[in-house]
Amino acid sequence: MEHGIDHDALDDALKRCGSSWDAAQTHGLLSGQLAISGADSGFGWLAQVLEGTGEADRERAECEAMLSALFETTYRQLEQRLSEFEPLLPADSDSTAARAAALAHWCEGFLHGLVSSSHAGALKARLAAAPVADIIKDMLEVTRASAEDGDGDESDEQAYTEIVEYLRVAAQLIYEELADFRHESMTNSARSGADALH
Repeated sequence: MEHGIDHDALDDALKRCGSSWDAAQTHGLLSGQLAISGADSGFGWLAQVLEGTGEADRERAECEAMLSALFETTYRQLEQRLSEFEPLLPADSDSTAARAAALAHWCEGFLHGLVSSSHAGALKARLAAAPVADIIKDMLEVTRASAEDGDGDESDEQAYTEIVEYLRVAAQLIYEELADFRHESMTNSARSGADALH
C-alpha cells in the first residue's frame, strides 16, 4: 500500500498545526466522505480537519500539503478500485494498544464521514440497507476496541490483521455500493445549478 503519507508524520503535523483530528480519524473521515461525495468532498474535508487552525501558519501549510497528497492518493485508490487501499494506521512496530486505538479512531472518522454530509437525509435508506448497514454495525463495534499495553501476543496480532483487512475491503465495498448515489447527487446538483441560471 502506498499512501505517500506516513501515519506518524501526519499525526505530528496535525498536532503542530492545532487540529483536533488525529491521522487515523482524518483518513477515516476522508474515506467516508469520498464514498458519499467523491471528488467533491475534498474542500469540505480539508476545512473540517483544519478548523480552528491558523490559516497563515507555516504548520498549517505543511498540513495542507500532506492532506492534499493523502486526498489525491485515497481518491485514486477508491475510484480506480486499486487493491493497495487500506486504512492509514501506525506501523506494525507500534504497540498493540496504540494500533487498536488508531483502528477505533479510523472507524469513528469513517462513520462520521458517512453521516456528516449535506446529503444525510437522502442517504438514510442507503445506509440502512445491507451490506452497508452490516458494515456500519461492525465498525461501531471496532470503535469500542481496546488492547492492553505491551507487545501483544500472536492472537492479538492475528485479530488486528484480520480487522484491518476487513475494513480495507469494507471501505471499498461501501464506495462501490454508493456509486449510484454519488452519480444521482452530482446530476441533481448540476440540474440545480442550471435552473439557477434561468
